[in-house]
Amino acid sequence: MSPSTCRSVLGLALPAMVLMASPALAENVTFKATLNASSEVPPNSSKGTGAADVAYDTVSKNLTWTVTFSGLTGSATMAHFHGPAEVGKNAGVALPITGTASPMTGSATLTDAQATDLLAGEWYVNIHTADNKGGEIRGQLIKAK
Repeated sequence: MSPSTCRSVLGLALPAMVLMASPALAENVTFKATLNASSEVPPNSSKGTGAADVAYDTVSKNLTWTVTFSGLTGSATMAHFHGPAEVGKNAGVALPITGTASPMTGSATLTDAQATDLLAGEWYVNIHTADNKGGEIRGQLIKAK
């Protein structure tokens, strides 16, 4: 093989080798939820509403969120991500959401099991009040398009 042919082959092979050696690219998956009293199980008569915007990085396993709400029967006493559960079913707390004032923001690193449930659409956001200890408004996390 001539020196110029060698350089040409090396020139094509080197970028391919660099790409193969690069770390896996993160996929950022975003989720949204509309929170309301009719989504609670069982539903209640609250006029409260809310929204959750959530992002998940599949490589770092970092979850970040912003949850907003208004119109509750009283102050929020706590909030959580719950799962695994489909719409209309209840589940235990998967991850606490810190704070009780809107907006609630935060981040956490998920376990593999938590990530699997989240990506399968089996997490929901629940905001609790003194009048609705089991949850006043709730919304299922749905992958944003």
